[in-house]
Amino acid sequence: MSISERLHAIGRPLLQAQLDHATVAGIGRGDLPERVFRSWLEQDYLFLLDYVRVFARLAWQAPDGHLGDLVDLAHTTFHDELSLHRSMSAEFGADLEGAVKGPACEAYTGFLLESAASYGEGLAALYPCMWGYSNLGRILAENPPAEPRYRAWVDTYADPGFAALTARIGQMIDEARPDADRAEELFTEGMTHELAFWYVP
Repeated sequence: MSISERLHAIGRPLLQAQLDHATVAGIGRGDLPERVFRSWLEQDYLFLLDYVRVFARLAWQAPDGHLGDLVDLAHTTFHDELSLHRSMSAEFGADLEGAVKGPACEAYTGFLLESAASYGEGLAALYPCMWGYSNLGRILAENPPAEPRYRAWVDTYADPGFAALTARIGQMIDEARPDADRAEELFTEGMTHELAFWYVP
């Protein structure tokens, strides 16, 4: 079993915990209170800015065969995903410029930026975000919400192109060959941060 396959096996029950969370379930039904999603959008905006920094820090260390992937991910996240995020945030009246990191966001971004000091470990640490959202999108798209704004969110992460990027990160982890036990530890910690991120104040 490859390292990425071991991470997937660990991640499945942790993914179910996210699907069972009230915030994710509300998105899936399309009836999540706007106040809750607005707060989540503000925190996720700040998270994504640091996620770009994580990609950039890893790109500096990357082997030649991975460099383009990480540069592309940093560019796509900064220009495309954040653009979509701003558009959706405007529909919910989110205050992105005035947003301040809450404890969950501060803890998660700190964990990712610290983990990115080591190339293979950094990839394992960031993988829960992409792997988790790709699977959440895929599962929620099986019975998508009728509410168009929440449907758009689901469609974003159910997109096959996003699934392909996620699969590429898994392949890169296998190619980087981090210590398997350490990769599992970091992946599990990342999934724990993912779950905590859904608890909106």
